[in-house]
Amino acid sequence: MQHTISRLLQERGISLCAPIALCECRITKPYLLEKAGITNGTAYLFAVPYYTTFCDLPAKNISAYAVAGDYHLFFKQLFDEILPLLQRLFPQNRFAGFSDHSPIAEAEAAVRAGLGVLGCHHLFLTKRYASYVFLGEILTDAPTAATAHELRFCDACHACQRACPVNLEVASCLSALTQKKGALNESEEAALLSHGCAWGCDRCQEACPITLAAKKSGSIYTTIPYFTQNALPHLTAAAVRDMCDELFARRAYSWRGRQVILRNLNLLERGKSE
Repeated sequence: MQHTISRLLQERGISLCAPIALCECRITKPYLLEKAGITNGTAYLFAVPYYTTFCDLPAKNISAYAVAGDYHLFFKQLFDEILPLLQRLFPQNRFAGFSDHSPIAEAEAAVRAGLGVLGCHHLFLTKRYASYVFLGEILTDAPTAATAHELRFCDACHACQRACPVNLEVASCLSALTQKKGALNESEEAALLSHGCAWGCDRCQEACPITLAAKKSGSIYTTIPYFTQNALPHLTAAAVRDMCDELFARRAYSWRGRQVILRNLNLLERGKSE
């Protein structure tokens, strides 16, 4: 089964995959396991690289993860393809796919599966793709003989923390500030203007030496077509206003509503004109 799952993922540009016993994972949403009918078995953790050359553009004004279409749609398509194949090949077992809204603590499980480490910026880190990956998992009630690894951390050079521009009196993170609903106060507006990003913040990731090494080697770039198709690295208020509801719903920032991203873009565009 492990060979089959790895092969199916590799055929779709996903090379980092490893199993871990479900009992070795920290369960955060047990009701999702109950809904899937899987209470014991194996979690096949995998990391999906999403960084593209579009993320390198100087004009980019949103976080790299939001440059392409919403990654939740990628995982839906992926699981719609793979899970029926697995069910036909292994009819005696159950399968379920998750990402983000998951029954397990994904980053911890990915580390214990041996795929990478946890960084000081609280993100999952791989040598090949740095932290520019989305985590997903295929759960099955089939057992595994895989041995779980210890929880491992980066070398703690703290480059990510030194690069963080946040003023803790303003917000816990500038990424959180860009997602805040409603009006911003003067301090928050000033922080957003100095940040220059309409959605999210990548400064901690950009400063990480693992990121710098992955960029230098070229390993950071994904080969998955989904993340290069319909890429929008630079947003304008006019472009967001003109998106039909269907297209807007396919972007990573849509979950917060159109007005939040428009507020940020309008503020940044006013700041440039003043």
